[in-house]
Amino acid sequence: MTNDRNVLGGELEPCGTDPVTGFYRDGCCKTGLDDLGNHTVCAVVSKEFLEHSTKAGNDLVTPRTEFGFPGLQPGDRWCLCAARWQEAYEAGVAPPVMLAATHARALEVVDLDALRRHAADVPADPSSLT
Repeated sequence: MTNDRNVLGGELEPCGTDPVTGFYRDGCCKTGLDDLGNHTVCAVVSKEFLEHSTKAGNDLVTPRTEFGFPGLQPGDRWCLCAARWQEAYEAGVAPPVMLAATHARALEVVDLDALRRHAADVPADPSSLT
């Protein structure tokens, strides 16, 4: 059992395993002291977001086999740096997020209301969205 919490206060759910995401490549947006980028936002990447990210100098499309990174395609779930999601939000191209799989530490950078407006999941208790 994990003590990692999501932005809704519940137990952190997995983000994605195809491709395997997470700073620790365990499928979850867990974080720790060694994760300086705060890879805590579980996003469903979109074409617009990937294009924006590449233009901003963070190419998430090109495979990097030396790092075991297959490259992302629209629809993939990926643990994004909270600051990168915030930048995309401010540019109007923020991808949808899975709130139950987004680590509570994302709130150090991103406003919960912004995440809720981009929620792609509906939690077991939908009242937590209001």
